[in-house]
Amino acid sequence: MRYSQYFLPTLKETPADAEVISHQLMLRAGMIRKVAAGIYSYLPFGLRSVRKMEQIIREEMNRAGAIECLMPMANPAELWQESGRWEKYGKELLRFKDRKSADFCMGPTHEEVITDIVRNTVNSYRQLPLNLYQIQTKFRDEIRPRFGLMRGREFIMKDAYSFDLDDAGADLSYSKMYQAYRNIFNRCGLKYRSVEADSGAIGGSFSHEFMVLAESGEDAIVSCDSCEYAANVEKAELIYHELETPAATLELQQVDTPGQKTIEEVVEFLKLSPQQLVKTLIVQTSADEVLAVLLRGDRELNVIKLANLLDVDWVLMAEDDVVKQATGAPTGFAGPIGLKIRVIGDAEVQGMADFVVGGNAADVHFTGANQDRDFKVSQFADLRQAVAGDPCPRCENGKFESWRGIEVGHIFKLGVKYSEAMNATVLDAQGKAQPLVMGCYGIGAGRSVAAAIEQNHDENGMILPMPLAPFQVLVTMLNPKDDEVREAAETLYQQLLALNVEVLLDDRDERPGIKFKDADLIGIPLRVTVGARNLKEGNVELKARNSGTTSMVSLGDITPQLQQLISEALAFELGN
Repeated sequence: MRYSQYFLPTLKETPADAEVISHQLMLRAGMIRKVAAGIYSYLPFGLRSVRKMEQIIREEMNRAGAIECLMPMANPAELWQESGRWEKYGKELLRFKDRKSADFCMGPTHEEVITDIVRNTVNSYRQLPLNLYQIQTKFRDEIRPRFGLMRGREFIMKDAYSFDLDDAGADLSYSKMYQAYRNIFNRCGLKYRSVEADSGAIGGSFSHEFMVLAESGEDAIVSCDSCEYAANVEKAELIYHELETPAATLELQQVDTPGQKTIEEVVEFLKLSPQQLVKTLIVQTSADEVLAVLLRGDRELNVIKLANLLDVDWVLMAEDDVVKQATGAPTGFAGPIGLKIRVIGDAEVQGMADFVVGGNAADVHFTGANQDRDFKVSQFADLRQAVAGDPCPRCENGKFESWRGIEVGHIFKLGVKYSEAMNATVLDAQGKAQPLVMGCYGIGAGRSVAAAIEQNHDENGMILPMPLAPFQVLVTMLNPKDDEVREAAETLYQQLLALNVEVLLDDRDERPGIKFKDADLIGIPLRVTVGARNLKEGNVELKARNSGTTSMVSLGDITPQLQQLISEALAFELGN
């Protein structure tokens, strides 16, 4: 491809509304353009990268035995009503009516559609296992779309669905997909972790997220420094021992704390550490219950663990008026003493004594508070978020390390959640109808490319790994009007095309400085600069974008050297 004939509209300045680096660079490098909030057009340069991601996904899915299909974006409401998600999914589900006033939605995921297909076409265990996948555009009406392709409303996703006769078969299908995902992200050359995760709105009994490690990641994850255990902090297990409550040594004392609402303010005012304070969080649940949750002052509540413990769909922090009604005090002064609502405590609190709590009155706290003597806790459980340094629950010696991650893939064990609701059954060997045991597996194609940029860039632009780079080689012609330079660059370009090397020839009549800046911005892995000075000695300059190293290579050796570098880069990723 010739740069002068290609559509690659780069930008010198960073757009004001682009917050994260991938959004900034994808706009500046001419990969995407915004159409509406969370909706983007993929320009040719960006589409090449996304299509490469799709092809890697397609190859590994096929290798794992999955079969490609394609389902519609528009889904009839009847299918979603059957599964129960028409009401439960929330406002992210874009609902609409067609010209006949029939209800439809734009599919954010396709469990209902694929289950309907399979229940009408598969009727015997002999047709199992079955795994169908698609690479297709999805729509989720995010309340706050941001960060470009990282959290858009319309996006390209691969979603796969497995169907088995029993749990053993479903476990095998899950393990095949787990390995396929590892292969995909290894081939992409990305640093990632596969972490245990909560299943969320999709449902199911078990799931893993695949997180690309990046400082800009929205998700906090922990991994063991001694074994392979890793989990999203929402899911991370903690070692839970029932603790014996220490005996009280201090009398309960009310103290004035004027204007001191936050943990930081209170401990500084009382000259204590956060570990000597128990905070009381007032929460509301989907079951319309208001309750109090106790945690040590330096800990954060894990609402997923709490929701699972209470067996409710969601838990939210209570609004100020609800806090006032439950405690009699404004937000910031809640405490367990005298509360009429249920009180649940994190396991860590069970082993504490003589601590500080809110006084359920404005500008008041209690010191010397003790459970059983001053208040009762109905239940203790693991309710806090894991942090770096916590002991690993899976091995004896490991400690948690913390990371920031960008979720690019998520796999679920669904069980019979959808098949039972939608009556998707097959006959087993005894002729008895059995609900299909399902799994589902998603990867964001565009999001993966954006995550790769978050992980691979410098102050000058992108440094995409070879498997995802739109082109493998950039041939920069320094002076197209120089006959010798033009002839050498054209010859090299044609040689590379003949060898199926993905090459972009920068034949623009621009100053060298502009060409070099653009080259760094668009981040093609290998750059060959053809200039009059080096040609006098029969050489061209070769630069690797990832390392920044340059070398002089003779014209006769440059083509085989480029082939070798490309082969090594791709082979390394495949074998990683």
